[in-house]
Amino acid sequence: MTTLVIEKEPRAVCVETDDAHLTVHLADGRALVVPLSWFPRLEYGTPSEREHYALWDDGAVLAWPDLDEHIGVTTLVAGRRSGESRNSLARWKKKLDERRKTPNPGPWVEPKPLPDWWDEED
Repeated sequence: MTTLVIEKEPRAVCVETDDAHLTVHLADGRALVVPLSWFPRLEYGTPSEREHYALWDDGAVLAWPDLDEHIGVTTLVAGRRSGESRNSLARWKKKLDERRKTPNPGPWVEPKPLPDWWDEED
């Protein structure tokens, strides 16, 4: 069994996706390109969902909040793909499809009108 020893934790500075690949640009100048099929949640996501990502922990973790996907950069460097089970992925897909059908009301809810007595003077 071989062990991967990382002297300095790799940090992402930028992420790109297309219909087939995930490309992660690292702070040290390298770029990692892996098949999108390694991460089914990303593959299933729309281009706009994949574009909405965040770098967590100073670039050590890639996060796609719309897809509930989080990938450690060391995972990519080690060449590991998602280990999510088919059942888990099926449950996630069902929830995502339901969410996509429901329009996002945003953080604001239409306020209820004030009662008639509100402006009455004593």
